[in-house]
Amino acid sequence: MFAGVHTALATPFRNGELDDAAFKRLIDFQFDNGVQGVVPAGTTGESPTLTHEEHDRIVELAVAYTAGRGLVIAGTGSNATAEAIQMTRAAEKAGANASLQVCPYYNKPSQAGLLAHFKAIADSTSLPIILYSVPGRCGIEIGVDTVATLAVTCRNIVAIKEAGGSAERVSQLVTATPEGFQILSGDDSLTLPFISVGACGVISVASNLIPGVMNELVAKANEGKFGEALAIHEQHYELFNAFLKLDSNPVPIKAALALRGLMENELRLPLVPLDPGRMEQLRHLLTDLNLL
Repeated sequence: MFAGVHTALATPFRNGELDDAAFKRLIDFQFDNGVQGVVPAGTTGESPTLTHEEHDRIVELAVAYTAGRGLVIAGTGSNATAEAIQMTRAAEKAGANASLQVCPYYNKPSQAGLLAHFKAIADSTSLPIILYSVPGRCGIEIGVDTVATLAVTCRNIVAIKEAGGSAERVSQLVTATPEGFQILSGDDSLTLPFISVGACGVISVASNLIPGVMNELVAKANEGKFGEALAIHEQHYELFNAFLKLDSNPVPIKAALALRGLMENELRLPLVPLDPGRMEQLRHLLTDLNLL
């Protein structure tokens, strides 16, 4: 169901409000270039700064603008189980195809707590659920045994977005989970190595800007054409790295999208735009790749 590229959408703002026209333009750009799905209201979409009303509206607009061309995987996770259930039910009502559930952050539950948290969410919805393990942001990971237990006991927990930075962990997940459970890379630069050991795609930041490139990279890798996929990876590795290292996501990708004229370079505090020096680095990189 989730093989391929799913774009972790940036949320365009204008004068502090959601820029509907830019959001539609971004989503059209994705599907015009072959992605399989979009992920609204995730980390790249600045979800921590959205009100509940804005969150629900962004998912509704993503469903409307996608218009059946691919999947809408709504970011509806939270570190409060009741809030995650509320947002997931709203996304299901809006017509989303699946839910992305981040590992609870800041309060650092035990693995038993994670089991109870994700099971309660799964029991509250009929949507397929993608778990999201990102210890660099959350302070904890969803343990391999926990993922395996959830995959067996919750029929609608069917995949994981893996952002722990380890191909070895992908191999462990492949071994521990039932046949058909899917693994998606959570890092553009690790997409190729992750697919080589059993992942089937990526939830991508870079595809906001280069959806066609990411679609080709993943398609080649999934076809076993690793030499061709590696050439694409090597050509764009510096860009992947820039989106990760110039500043916190989504600051660099939003700057790049602004340089391409796809949206305003407007973020919500506490995020601020790239400083002029790093903006110039990004401009040079995009120019070298013929993206400007």
